[in-house]
Amino acid sequence: MLDLHVHLLGHLDREVTRGNIRLFLDEAKKKNLVQIGFADHDMYWNDLNLDLIREVAEEYPELQVRIGLEVDYREENEELIRKRISSYPFDYTIGSVHEISGWFFDYPEEEEEHLRRDPDSLYLEYFALVEKAAASGMFQIIGHFDLIKLFKIRPRTDVRILAARTLETIRKQGLAIEVNTNGRYKPVQEFYPEPKLLELIYQMGIPITLGSDAHEPSTVGRDLEEVVQQLKLFGVKEITGFAGQRPHALMFKNTLIGE
Repeated sequence: MLDLHVHLLGHLDREVTRGNIRLFLDEAKKKNLVQIGFADHDMYWNDLNLDLIREVAEEYPELQVRIGLEVDYREENEELIRKRISSYPFDYTIGSVHEISGWFFDYPEEEEEHLRRDPDSLYLEYFALVEKAAASGMFQIIGHFDLIKLFKIRPRTDVRILAARTLETIRKQGLAIEVNTNGRYKPVQEFYPEPKLLELIYQMGIPITLGSDAHEPSTVGRDLEEVVQQLKLFGVKEITGFAGQRPHALMFKNTLIGE
């Protein structure tokens, strides 16, 4: 099992200290993870201490501890994003879209605005930004692919049609898509991406990885065993981990093992 979407800082709920790092890694051991990846939000760049994570990771030789970064993709910020990514030897970066034309659509207080908008147009606008993130060449993983559904707004058109062009760009770029379990704890009460999208992703040959989007130690690895069972039903036999921005397969057996 692996979890590549873990936020050590949360939303600046804590500092990067040896003790806090150990809390997350201890939970990873408890959940029998093979690989855990810290991927804090890029907005907290000045609060990161990535070298300290690597130091503490040496205390856990049984864990493959990876260092990532979740980037809130904005086209106008590409130059800054590239500089940040190139300034540290990240194992992977996650490209995520949380904002549409200055509108932070995933804030709890924004649910009413979702209700006012045309759902098909909303989904198309969102997926167009995800496509730009995928095409930028800056990321190895696309985060919470259908985040736009979080307030249970569904499009009139089949979501697979609305997402088709974006998925094709992701496939051509060789990126992975994460199954993010945090959606279950949002109003939509459903993992990202939804099952019919996930099945299409597998059929297209797009690599799949896993993430809890944990913002506290207790939610590391949450619901990932359930995801694995769902993936097996689709015929998935492996998931994708990362090291040095290079993907590698972790095969499904009785447990997940590394190469």
